[in-house]
Amino acid sequence: MADLRASLRLVPSTREVERPGVWFCGHCGASPPGGIPAPVARVCESCGLGVLLEARDDIAPAPDDPFLVVDGALCVCAVSAAAERLLGVCEEEAVGRPLTELVAPADAEPEAQRNLAMLVAWSAREEDEPSHTVVRPVNVFGVRFKLRVGACGPPRAALLVFA
Repeated sequence: MADLRASLRLVPSTREVERPGVWFCGHCGASPPGGIPAPVARVCESCGLGVLLEARDDIAPAPDDPFLVVDGALCVCAVSAAAERLLGVCEEEAVGRPLTELVAPADAEPEAQRNLAMLVAWSAREEDEPSHTVVRPVNVFGVRFKLRVGACGPPRAALLVFA
């Protein structure tokens, strides 16, 4: 009679290796000296205006990249200086407003709006890999921007980097 015991074996994981995190300023995008902020230094030393945030190196913005930080409720938490110029808004007016008042999906279809909201919500919970989509500034037609969406924090939020 054959041996009917279950046999277990290790299966190699298909999950990618964790990407290293990098720190950057939520206003100017600059990295802190040495790449890692001091435990008590949460404000950028370069501009003195932004809080230091951390994101995976494949989503983090370069110092000149325009970006937004959005919470899970789709409210804008921070606007980079480059995004202020790109979108024609100032950070003080944009913070606390819904993301949909600044950018919209490039397509006018209702499902495109839901897809953008889902990407942001998933990234704010850090449940998904960084994603890419296309958006346009609200009330501007014919202009489209590629957008990288990924997680950043603390506190946990979605990072939207315009490309």
